[in-house]
Amino acid sequence: MEKRKVVLVGTGFVGMSFAYSLFNQGGANELVLIDVVKEKAQGEALDLAHGIAYCPEKMDIRYGEYDECKDANIVVITAGIAQKPGQTRLELVETNAKIAKDIVEQVMASGFNGIFVVATNPVDIITYVVQKVSKLPTSKVIGSGTMLDTARLRYLVGEKLEVAPNNVHTYVMGEHGDSSFVPWEHCYIGCKKLTEIMEQRHESMSDLEKIRDDVKNAAYEIIEKKKATYYGIGMALTKLVKAILNDEKALLTVSTYLDGEYNEKNIYIGVPAIITNKGVREILELKLNGQDQQKLSSSANILRDTINSLNM
Repeated sequence: MEKRKVVLVGTGFVGMSFAYSLFNQGGANELVLIDVVKEKAQGEALDLAHGIAYCPEKMDIRYGEYDECKDANIVVITAGIAQKPGQTRLELVETNAKIAKDIVEQVMASGFNGIFVVATNPVDIITYVVQKVSKLPTSKVIGSGTMLDTARLRYLVGEKLEVAPNNVHTYVMGEHGDSSFVPWEHCYIGCKKLTEIMEQRHESMSDLEKIRDDVKNAAYEIIEKKKATYYGIGMALTKLVKAILNDEKALLTVSTYLDGEYNEKNIYIGVPAIITNKGVREILELKLNGQDQQKLSSSANILRDTINSLNM
């Protein structure tokens, strides 16, 4: 059987929501859990393994050390301190960058040459750190980017228009954070432009901007109510990991490296990209209007300034 091995570093709420989602959907035949608190990872592996009898596919689930990364297809990083009520993702940067650096050094020491998938916040900056420390090709280091934001947007637009979310082709771009934006000109319901539908229904574009604000504030609301968000990002990570393992050539709004695209360089940021078993095959560059291009540039500058402030 083809080896489809995933190593998860970080068994907190986000990590285990991903692990549970992948366990239920199938797609990997090995799942190894690593955590600085070994007993936590051991307990989580045992708890999951007890459900194998009802799993759709055979999966070897176990606790492991960093030497397990040597022959892994994908290493998923979710470890780090969590966002607290009222706190922005960017406020986590110093601590989580140091945690990521330590993790990546141990992973690379094993001889790992697969693909990194990063979810630790602030995800665009931590993904940048992972690539710089690992020195892997930028195509093989991918952040979850605005995948969750995009899923939230599709859900809310679908609710408003009474359309299934999987027929809502809308995208959140930029930072996974407060400076993200939606290029409404490139949003479709099926094959019809969303802006045309809004016009025909005599609906205001301000309604869409309110939805965009609801997407931006969703994490703050959820954290205020239940202290953390994890189910949605767990599903998003499973989609990304399966797109890699299955060579899906799926279009996902991941955090990926820009090298001239959108007139930006040396930055990781959320944009639509095609995902294969080699990582990011290409960035699907949209022709943004002047206003949206400015929003992307502003978002990139915020990330760049934060990276420059890191003490690493």
